[in-house]
Amino acid sequence: MTSKITIAIDGFSSTGKSTLAKQLAKELGYVYVDTGAMYRAIALFAMQNGYITEEFFDKESLIHSLPFIRLQFEYKPELGFAIMIMNDMDVEKEIRTIEVSGFVSKIATVDEVRAKLVEQQQEMGKGKGIVMDGRDIGTVVFPDAELKIYMTATAETRAQRRFDELTQKGDAVTYEEVYANVVERDYIDTHRANSPLVKAPDAIEIDNSDMTREEQLALVLALVQKANS
Repeated sequence: MTSKITIAIDGFSSTGKSTLAKQLAKELGYVYVDTGAMYRAIALFAMQNGYITEEFFDKESLIHSLPFIRLQFEYKPELGFAIMIMNDMDVEKEIRTIEVSGFVSKIATVDEVRAKLVEQQQEMGKGKGIVMDGRDIGTVVFPDAELKIYMTATAETRAQRRFDELTQKGDAVTYEEVYANVVERDYIDTHRANSPLVKAPDAIEIDNSDMTREEQLALVLALVQKANS
C-alpha cells in the first residue's frame, strides 16, 4: 500500500466492531482507538460520583466535571491492545461490566460529552493510519474517511455474543438481561438527537450474523486494499 488511510467502523453494540478494528490495526500497523471505551469511562465516572442511577441522571453535574476527566489509552504489549486510563487509573475491567453498559448510551446523548470526545478523537486521527470504531465515526468524527464500514447483526446474535463474553469473565448475568440491554441500547443509539447511529451514505454494510472473525477480516482487508488503490 502506498499511503495510510482512515478507517471508520460504525454499528450496533456487540457486532464485534472493536475485535475487527484491533485485527485491522495489527495487520496494517495502524493505530486503533476504541471510542466506546471513552464513553464507557465517562459513564463509570458518572456512576462513581453518583451522577447517574436507574432512577435519575444529574447531567449538569457531569457536564461541570468534564474538564476534570482525563482519558488516555496505554498500550500493553502483553495484552496486545491499549487499555483505558482515566485520571491515571486503569479502568479497563470496570468499564466492561453490564452495569456500565446499562448507562453508556444515556451518557452518549449528552451534547457536551460528545463534543469533548469527538474533539479528542479527531485530534488522534490527524495523521491518518488509524482505525476507529464507534457510533458516529463515519458520519461525524471522520466524514471524509477513505473507508467506512457499517456493522450489523441480529439482536439475538449480538446478545448471545455479549452474554458469552460476560460469563467467560465470571460476571453473573442472564441472557434475558443482556438481550434487554442490547435492545435498549439500540433504541437509544438510533433515536438520540445528537449524532444518532445511522449508516453513512458511502459506508459499506456488513451483516456478520453468520460470519466467522476470519471471514470478516479477509473481507475488510480486501476493502482496505481497494480503498487504498
